[in-house]
Amino acid sequence: MAEVNTGGGGHGKHEKKRAKKSSTRIDMTPMVDLAFLLLTFFVLTSTFAKPKTMEINYPAKPKSEDEQIRVNNALTFILTKDDGLYYYFGQFYADGMPNPDGKPNTTLTKTDFSSEGLHKILLEKNLPTTKAINDLTDKFKRKEIADTTYKRLANKVKGDKDALTVLIKADDQAIYKNVIDMIDELNICNIGKYAVVDMGAKENELLKATSK
Repeated sequence: MAEVNTGGGGHGKHEKKRAKKSSTRIDMTPMVDLAFLLLTFFVLTSTFAKPKTMEINYPAKPKSEDEQIRVNNALTFILTKDDGLYYYFGQFYADGMPNPDGKPNTTLTKTDFSSEGLHKILLEKNLPTTKAINDLTDKFKRKEIADTTYKRLANKVKGDKDALTVLIKADDQAIYKNVIDMIDELNICNIGKYAVVDMGAKENELLKATSK
């Protein structure tokens, strides 16, 4: 509380009266109490930064190494040292592996993380899904569908059984940055189905032979 002390003035009968002087002392205790109350309130009600995580899908492992997981419309990327990036489309076939489809052995094609490399390949292979997403986006911008409906339909298009599936594989010389860059590009290109998969021995042999 503010406190005012007064004093001074004349004491004798004939003494001239002096102007009264006042001294003010402000008690800061209530203000300090209020500051601590506000600090406690903001600490208890604030939301602290939450750790961000990335969700990555891992398929079920096959019972044996020779068993292949068949997927429809699959595009496989293999990461290696020095930002190396190779890919192939469809089922993997190599010498000595069962090949009921009678197709030629798989060959790896080299590309990079540029707009004319990885980005262009994903857009071309995922063209039907991208077109469907763009149509939904146009309807949403014209306010023909609600936000929740747009998200539901977009997820349905991405998860369709005929939509492109991307498999990400890496050898022991690849770096995490390239994996993150790959996943970022998949999200940009509207790839809804992708997974990180272990690379098989035959694929590793083919990669070493191709990257020499």
